[in-house]
Order: sequence, then structure tokens, then C-alpha cells
Amino acid sequence: MREPAIAVRDVVKTYGEGAAAVHALRSVSLEVWPGEVVLLMGPSGSGKTTLLSVMGCILRPTSGSVRIAGREASAMPESDLPAVRLEHIGFVFQGFNLFPTLTAGENVELALDLKGIRGAQAQRRAEALLAQVGLADKVRAFPSDLSGGQKQRVAIARALAMEPKVMLFDEPTSALDPELIGEVVKVMEDLANDGMTMLVVTHEMSFARDAADRVIFMEGGVFVEEGRPDDIFTAPRDPRTQQFLQRYLK
Repeated sequence: MREPAIAVRDVVKTYGEGAAAVHALRSVSLEVWPGEVVLLMGPSGSGKTTLLSVMGCILRPTSGSVRIAGREASAMPESDLPAVRLEHIGFVFQGFNLFPTLTAGENVELALDLKGIRGAQAQRRAEALLAQVGLADKVRAFPSDLSGGQKQRVAIARALAMEPKVMLFDEPTSALDPELIGEVVKVMEDLANDGMTMLVVTHEMSFARDAADRVIFMEGGVFVEEGRPDDIFTAPRDPRTQQFLQRYLK
């Protein structure tokens, strides 16, 4: 039986208690299938990053189910979750989180070390991954010598080193200057075209139109609307989606 790559059902995430409680997710359910590219959009504070973190086993839900490749991750002890992330999930976030004293190649090799790949084999693999993201000539460059777009591409190569089943992107271009966004989006589009399963939080409309299979709008910790990109962007049904797109696309 075919299983979703990642699935959440009736997930609730609440911070705090009583009158001060913040309800980040309110009974959210989502299945992401192998090879599917799902885009999460919505205003700041709508729950996008929280959902991404729950689905990546970084945050535990207050209640509800999280299944990774058919396994119930929400019931696992905390000590088992790093292995699940290592085996299944690659993360790319707003911040590049590169080690400044290591070269681009060494930053990628560090991830390979977690997979038990070391020495000359790790070096060759790191070089191949950096070439995959267009940085074959930057293997020995330090982060301080790289542009923001190049740093983010190193971060993508490092995530790919884990051989993830699913890639999770949390606004990977939001910290970049406008002229650098395209190079990161191109790498993401290439991954999508190669069949990588991806859950992406971004407002980059070119990526949404060209690469996403499904777009989901969130607001207030719930799904407002979902569908194919062309349908959502040309004829949104929900007034909240319409208002968001009108503000964002101005």
C-alpha cells in the first residue's frame, strides 16, 4: 500500500496555557506524497513554520498524529527522533547556519560524517553535491567569501548530503537580496523537476507557478484554501486568500 512521505492528522500546537495560550495550529491535517511539491503560503504568524517544524519532528505537537514514511513519529521517545530526521528529512531555513571556520566543502562533509561517510569518499561526494548546486568552483571557499545566494546553495547541498526522502524549506530566499533570489529558486526548481518530495514555505511566485503541485494558504493556524497553483492564483475562492494575494501582489 502506498504511503505518504509525511502525514499529519488533527495536529494541534499550543504554546502556553489558559488566557495566555497561543494556538499556532488548530487541528491541521495534511499528506505529502512522494514526488509531490507542496507550497505553504500565508501571512506572518499563520502557522506555516510551526507546521513545517512539526512535520520535520523538530517540534512535538500538543496533540495529533505525525507519520513519517508510515511510522508514527509523534509516539516515539525524543531520543529516537534524531535518527528519523537523519534518515528521512533535509532542512533548509532562512539562516544558512554554516560553520564560518569551515570551507563550503567541509560544511557539506560535516553532514556526510553523520551518515558515516568520511575521508576521500566524503570529499568527492561533497564536491559532487556542490557541483549539483552550481558551486563546483567554491569547494574551498569560506562562508565569508560567499554571497548570500551561494551560502544558501551550500546549505542546500549540505541538506542533500543526508540523502533525504523529503526536503523542508522555510522561506529560504527571505534573507537574500533580490538579485540573488533567482539562483536559489533555480536549484529548488531543479530538485522539484528531479522528483524530490518538497514542502516549501515561500512567497516566491515564480517557484509557486513553475514547480509546485499544490498550494496551501494558511491563516490563524488553519488551512484557508488549497489547490493547484493556477487555480489558486487566478481565481481564489476564499476572501482571506483574495485579500492576501491582493496585498502581496501589489
